Amino acid sequence: MGKGIEELTTTKYLIHAQINANGIVEKPDVVGAVFGQTEGLLSNDLDLRELQKTGRIGRIRVVIHSNGGKAKGEIVIPSSLDRIETAILAASLETINRVGPCEAHIKTLKVEDVRAVKREQVVNRAKEIYKGMMEKVTPESMKMIEEVKEAMRIHEISEFGDEKLPAGPSVHTSDAILVVEGRSDVLNLLKYGIRNAVAVEGVSIPQSVAELTKTKTVTAFVDGDRGGELILKELMQVGEVDYVTRAPRGKEVEDLEKEEIMIALRDKAPVEQIYNNVKPKVQPKVEDKVTLLKNILKDLEGTGNCELLDDALNILKEVRVEELYDELKNNAKKTYAVVFDGVISQRLVDISSSKGIKNLVAFKSSDIVKKPEKLRLITK
Repeated sequence: MGKGIEELTTTKYLIHAQINANGIVEKPDVVGAVFGQTEGLLSNDLDLRELQKTGRIGRIRVVIHSNGGKAKGEIVIPSSLDRIETAILAASLETINRVGPCEAHIKTLKVEDVRAVKREQVVNRAKEIYKGMMEKVTPESMKMIEEVKEAMRIHEISEFGDEKLPAGPSVHTSDAILVVEGRSDVLNLLKYGIRNAVAVEGVSIPQSVAELTKTKTVTAFVDGDRGGELILKELMQVGEVDYVTRAPRGKEVEDLEKEEIMIALRDKAPVEQIYNNVKPKVQPKVEDKVTLLKNILKDLEGTGNCELLDDALNILKEVRVEELYDELKNNAKKTYAVVFDGVISQRLVDISSSKGIKNLVAFKSSDIVKKPEKLRLITK
């Protein structure tokens, strides 16, 4: 316990990063890669080993899970460096491309200001003081008291279903519900007085939520990124959705301010308007898949990357565009669609057709002399 208190008082920031590896890796492999592959990349002042020896970088925490021969997890690095140095270290993690014997990709998700934790402690103490207040509140105190009241809503979060999903207290009794991705989304909505949200906690929709959607008026409120599209697609396969709304592009529901939330809910659209009166069953219809593929293409713009997808539009592999032809030639099993930041050439059309790929998706196409009947070319 003493060590935890010391970390909290000395740490300014927490670097949160996500790791994906094409193979089974363990925590020591990840920590070794973080130290080994960043060594010599930056100046001696920012060498991770030296920073840890001097206490300016805390113990690296790794949580990793393996599934289907691949590994995915989170890396957390406590930092007592200044904001710029911490940002440089966070960026350096993304240069790591192997962990142990496996190809790997690390993405820095966020750098958390630990001082926010201390501010939360202040708010919690303020709530206690507020409850015991007997004097009349002066006008200048009203703003502070309103902030404390908003913070108290966080403690109204409840659980729903056998899976104990995060939910607002009104989900059980309200005729209309919001379906969101995670606990943080529910908390943010509670902060602004919205008490009828339930979180699915991932792309796989829990059975209790699927059943609930059949008896309620349901608005899916998803993040403005590809992850939001995937959750919406899955929810429509197993449940019943009446309305759809999204956070602004590139933003997440948990980060929205009150005005952004209200605008999103005001602008919700009937699901039929978005999906042309056709709800997908086991798989989305062809026109829905085209829309999803085009949205994936938007996310790849300017990256120089390519994604190989299966028929459920899950990523099988991600490669650089210059490596695409060789990848298709040697490793295109189960590939349903290829989405890439580039131009469709006759050479790519020929190899894709020979491998049984159904869709090639890119920003434009060169002159295609011979187009196979079973291969769809989708361009922006």
